[in-house]
Amino acid sequence: MKETPTISNMADKITGYRDLTKEEIDAINGVKDIGAKLDKLISFMRSVPEFDQRWVSIAETHLQQGIMAGVRAIARPTGF
Repeated sequence: MKETPTISNMADKITGYRDLTKEEIDAINGVKDIGAKLDKLISFMRSVPEFDQRWVSIAETHLQQGIMAGVRAIARPTGF
């Protein structure tokens, strides 16, 4: 079975990260693409004063945490 190529030297450049496969990088970029769409949704929600902005803020925070958790799940960094 052929080994999946990695982006070389990534682990040398980012403390706590290992070299990632192309599939892992593609998955992270997919998560980040969804994050960009969610950012547009939050921006829209911020533009509607009738929406409860406190809950918009809560939604924004939780969505950001979810995107970060998704990236960390794929990248599996060694640090805190």
